[in-house]
Amino acid sequence: MSARIRVYGKEAVFTQGQWACDDESLQAMLQALADPRAVTEEQERDHALYAAGRFGGLVATAYGWEAAPLPEAEIRMEDFAPSRAPERAGWLSFLRKKR
Repeated sequence: MSARIRVYGKEAVFTQGQWACDDESLQAMLQALADPRAVTEEQERDHALYAAGRFGGLVATAYGWEAAPLPEAEIRMEDFAPSRAPERAGWLSFLRKKR
C-alpha cells in the first residue's frame, strides 16, 4: 500500500522508499527527505506524515484529506545555550566577557 499526500496543490505518492509526483520540483524536494528503509505500510504512512508536515501539506486517510501535523523541531535553543542563560547563545558567545 502506498501513502498519498498533497502539497502545494499537487499530489505525491510514497511507495517502497520512492516518491512519485507529476511536479518535478516537488518530487525533488520530497525525494531529498525520502527514507529508503520505509518498507511496511505503517512506515510509509509515518514517513508521508513527516514529509507532508514539513511542507504544510495534507495526508490522504480513509476519511478524506487531513492536515499533517508539524514535525517536532530538529534543533532547539537548548542545544546551543545553557538553560540558565539563554541570552548567551550564539556562535560569538565566546567573545563576551565572563563575570
